[in-house]
Amino acid sequence: MLEMLMDPHIWIAFATLAALEIVLGIDNIIFISVLTSRLPKHQQPQARLLGLALAMFMRIGLLLSLSWVMSLRGDFLVLLGHGISGRDVILLVGGAFLIAKATREVHNSLEVDEPSAAAGAAAGFAAVLVQIALIDIVFSLDSVITAVGLVQQVPVMVAAIVAAVLVMMLAAGRVSAFVENNPTIKMLALSFLVLIGFALVAEGLDIHVPKGYIYFAMAFSFGVELLNIRASRRKRVKLRKAQLGDLIQIGAA
Repeated sequence: MLEMLMDPHIWIAFATLAALEIVLGIDNIIFISVLTSRLPKHQQPQARLLGLALAMFMRIGLLLSLSWVMSLRGDFLVLLGHGISGRDVILLVGGAFLIAKATREVHNSLEVDEPSAAAGAAAGFAAVLVQIALIDIVFSLDSVITAVGLVQQVPVMVAAIVAAVLVMMLAAGRVSAFVENNPTIKMLALSFLVLIGFALVAEGLDIHVPKGYIYFAMAFSFGVELLNIRASRRKRVKLRKAQLGDLIQIGAA
């Protein structure tokens, strides 16, 4: 163990994998932020932390059962000349669930009458955790397979996952608040989830979609929306200054 800690290659592998886990966990944070926004304010931090903790334990559990995870890549059924593996089924079901959930959240966001937060709050908390756990399985599966391809030492992979989840726990509150306070960002986040859902379905059908393109599109769209938000704020500030100037002139007259 001491030799492993003194090996610079181990630290490079740890840093690379932790950074990759954080990047791959962005969609998970978005999904958790959208789901927990339906809960009462006092329950949202607890739900976010529990959701990310579930993600961490699921990824570690999958790492400790590597033989089972890798067996999911083998076809167990051939349908119309197309091999179907356990991984394909999980990606198809998870992608369809993500598309359906994100689409429903878009519909709810466009509704004028919002349901009261008090109605079924206890049941809602449990339902949110169940949905987070279900989609965490899908996100964790590809994350673990990627980790196995990069690093061979299980302790390094576990440490990288724990470090990445701790960083996401620290950032989740701010991300959720930013998404909740900016309706356009929330709608953009939901569209990202739909896009990720379609990418998962495509992967389940053995249609390779380069994730670099998806993340670039997400980053570009997010950057453009940030510029729009900044421009809107500057316009509001100018309008308030103009209104204040008019009031001062009226008072002076």
